[in-house]
Amino acid sequence: MKPAEAYILSKPEPFKSVLLELQVLIAHTAPEAELLHKWNLPFYYLNGKMFCFLNFRKRFVDLSFVYGTDLNDPEGHLVAGEGRKRLRSLRYNRVEDIDAEVIIYFLEQLKLICKG
Repeated sequence: MKPAEAYILSKPEPFKSVLLELQVLIAHTAPEAELLHKWNLPFYYLNGKMFCFLNFRKRFVDLSFVYGTDLNDPEGHLVAGEGRKRLRSLRYNRVEDIDAEVIIYFLEQLKLICKG
């Protein structure tokens, strides 16, 4: 098993299910993205650029976007967090909180940014 997959499967419920659902949405929206393990996190790369990553944070899961400040977020879904300059994320506690349309909206923007 790859380290990124082991990371996801080692997390407690309901966070493991959140991570798996996010993984499916990323794979569906950006099948060409490569899942690696960087900084002890599941990290996706697209065209050699950092695309997004998953991070379990004890009380929630972050779907984080390295180029977060470049994303159009008219409805204010993205969280800046403490001391983050460019990074933005979507946070989830339960699978039921996930809005696939919102995630796909941001992933499609990121695909254009990482197009190269």
